[in-house]
This record gives sequence, C-alpha cells and structure tokens, in this order.
Amino acid sequence: MADMVGKALRLLSVLGSYPEGVALSELSRIAGYPVSTTHRLLSSLQGEGFARSDPASKRYSLGLRLFELGQHVSQARGFAGVALPVMQALSDETGEPTLMSVLDGHNQVYVHAVQGRQRLQIRGEPGERGPLHCTSMGKCLVAFASQREQLVASLELTPLGPRTITSRAAFAAEIDSVRRKGFAVADEEHEAGIRAVGVPICGPDGVAIAALSTAGPAYRLSVAELEGFVPALRAAARELAALLPR
Repeated sequence: MADMVGKALRLLSVLGSYPEGVALSELSRIAGYPVSTTHRLLSSLQGEGFARSDPASKRYSLGLRLFELGQHVSQARGFAGVALPVMQALSDETGEPTLMSVLDGHNQVYVHAVQGRQRLQIRGEPGERGPLHCTSMGKCLVAFASQREQLVASLELTPLGPRTITSRAAFAAEIDSVRRKGFAVADEEHEAGIRAVGVPICGPDGVAIAALSTAGPAYRLSVAELEGFVPALRAAARELAALLPR
C-alpha cells in the first residue's frame, strides 16, 4: 500500500512539471512504471480530482483538487491574507521585488512574490522549489532552522552561479555568520548577475517559519545597497512574525 501511495505521489510530481499535459506513454516512461500501472494510478487520481485528462489530446495534467488543497494550506498558514499587504508595503519602500519562502526538507518553496517599481524584476513563482545553499532566503532558513547542523552537514552544495559556496567548511562559516548578523546576502551565487538580501521570519523560539528577501540585478544593486534594505526587511519580518500563525 505504501509503495502504491509513493508511486501515485511520484506521478503527481511529474505531472506538475507538465502544465500543458503529458501523454500516458510519456508519463509512464518518465516515472519508470509500466503503462498498466501508470494508467491504474491515474484512474484513481482522477477519481479523487488530483489528475485530469483531456479527451481530445489524451494528455494528463494535475487536477483542481490540488489547487484547492494548496489554497487551504495557504489560508491556514495565513500567507494569503497577511503576507501580501506587508510584502507590498516593503516593495513600495524599496522599489524592488519582495519574495517569501518556507523550508521544505532540503529545499525552499516560494510562497509569494510581490513586484516593485523597476522594469527588470526578479521573480519567484509561488509553488516552485529552490535551493537553500546559494540563496539569501535559503541561507536564512538554514541558519535559523531547528535542524541547522544536519542541514549544514548534508545539503548538496551544487555550483549554480559563479560565486556559489561549494566548500563544506566555508558554507558552515557562512551559516554561522548569517546567524550572528541576522541576515544573508547572495552575491551571484544562485545565478550570474543576480544579488539578493534576506532575513528570517522567526517565531518566539527563534526558529524560522519563513524568510523574506529583496533581489535585483547586480548592475543595479551593489551589496552595500542591498544591505541598506535590511532594516526595512527586518521591520516587515517582525510584523509578519506577529501575524502569521505557527
């Protein structure tokens, strides 16, 4: 039973990568399951609304039930009604986009993104997953996680940008620094030409429940200018810490 649940979840993960839909044979190939098994699992998922098929194209995609559950989670966590006004006010102050993410295993999941006034904007699509080791929010989530030591020791330090930290010792030192300073900077570590500064949103126990960041192109924002946004980010984080449910 547990194995079948795992396979069904694997299919949902694959379907999430194909918003335009995917054929049964292709889905079977990607997931690594026999066509008969894939079809049987899809039938069960369709019956519960987690998957749907287009009769014309014969392609499968995620069902609305997942969207509904996502909305329930967002509302329950308080992100939808509470976070957006605070994030919008922050972007109005900085002129730059404001992003929020939460910790999920060895990744972060982007929860919300609010755009600023600048023409060129850095985006973080809600629901997308991102790395922890090379982003400002990711570093904050690690530095203020209850399982900080385990994450520092086990995260894959994949080089993604020209300045990604790939040394385990250097990464441990960076996380210690983030914890001392209370904010993190990512200087072209995730992607060339992109800089960001982030702060944790911590509960009373000091553990991060989410992280906020301001990001922009390196040609427009120096590290010093980004660090100048830290007081505004901290003020927003304190407000959200008081408003967001645990």
